[in-house]
Amino acid sequence: MKITALSSLYKPTDIAVGSARSCYFAKHIITPESAANWAKKDDLLNSIFKAGHHTTLMHYHFTFLIEGMSRLLIWRLLHSHPFYNSEQVSQRYAKMKIDNFTYPKNADKTKWQNYYKKMFFYYEKLIEKLIPEIEKILPKFKKKEANKKAQEFARYLLPMGMNAHLYHTINVITALRYIAAVKSIPEAKNEADEFINQLEREMLKIDEGLATLIDFAKNSPSKFPKIDIEKIKKEKNITGNVEVFDVVDYDFELNSNYAGVLRLSNIWLDESILGSFNSYIKLSLSADAQNQRHRRSPAVRPKLEDIYKRDFYIPPVINGKWEMENGKLLSLYKEAVDYSYDFFEREKEILGFSEAAYALLNAHNIEIIEHDDFNEFAHKAQMRLCYNAQEEIFDITYKQIKALKKRGVKAADKFMPPCALRKIKNIKPICPEGERFCGIKVWKLNFDDYERII
Repeated sequence: MKITALSSLYKPTDIAVGSARSCYFAKHIITPESAANWAKKDDLLNSIFKAGHHTTLMHYHFTFLIEGMSRLLIWRLLHSHPFYNSEQVSQRYAKMKIDNFTYPKNADKTKWQNYYKKMFFYYEKLIEKLIPEIEKILPKFKKKEANKKAQEFARYLLPMGMNAHLYHTINVITALRYIAAVKSIPEAKNEADEFINQLEREMLKIDEGLATLIDFAKNSPSKFPKIDIEKIKKEKNITGNVEVFDVVDYDFELNSNYAGVLRLSNIWLDESILGSFNSYIKLSLSADAQNQRHRRSPAVRPKLEDIYKRDFYIPPVINGKWEMENGKLLSLYKEAVDYSYDFFEREKEILGFSEAAYALLNAHNIEIIEHDDFNEFAHKAQMRLCYNAQEEIFDITYKQIKALKKRGVKAADKFMPPCALRKIKNIKPICPEGERFCGIKVWKLNFDDYERII
């Protein structure tokens, strides 16, 4: 046996053609060097591409450093599918800056600048008011985290026009799909076009041989799917904010492959893959940005315009769950949200919904339909039932499991936080978070007793 790691200096088209030819060449593997010098390289590349044989284009991955992209575009395009990896600046843990926003094309920049400044004022004001109140709630060893916790809740008042920086890794075929898909993107259309222009430039810097494939993608038809949420809600008799339906119950053994940090259950798929369910979920844009990171838990996300109404998430810490100065906090929060919706609704009449959508807040609620198989959801439950997880996602995941339990789904008892599973499997340390330990011995609690302090 011989294994050779390919240098990143090889061109994507050389790797694609070399791998394609190797499938039909019995003597030895065709190297990228051999493919590069083959007279029929371009003919084979174009032939297999146009025939839809795209696996050869999945060997090469681009890793892009992206700065100054709106969270609206990241949500709608970059993270709306399973075929990527991103590491993105966190609004939970990093303090945002006022000079870091996207401005819609043809907008009155002064007007939008004033809007962003006003929302940033509300963001900072809420952080200031939350810190002393959160310090009252947190255990002594966690009080130093009050500032970051305050940022986590105040970020709901930041608009989707807030920019982010990130590493983004995709293969060649996904990049080509981006190029084709933006023709029908329902929000942030102009920014998406700018992104694609730069994407094409960077791809051609690496390999000019991609030009033909890029042209093909540009001319490919693209249609954003029509998703009738109201029809689905009526057919499934959905009345709540989180409901499960179309459940396929299949019990499975919760073995040690689920418990370790490597999550070997993703390699050794077992009977859990046979169980599944769909969920209707109403959640904030901020929470869905986190929800998208579960790439094996896909969801349909309608055009924002089709499901738009003034509907927003209020964190429990602001909405009176705890004995705090909630009246003042809630008043400030609602004042900020009302100001934002007023601005957005005026601007959508001027700029159209697609461009005005940058003004929508992280707090703005949307509706999605999500599909989970039990194998993926076992992983999702471990990530999101951890008390360190974003609170809104924690609550949604908890409600999904509670609904499955209510339906009598046997496998529902297998969906638990990492510490509870590691305790069952006798894996030490029980909490894998180290110094990030939440301070609550969740593994000793019954599911019905789970309650986040904050």
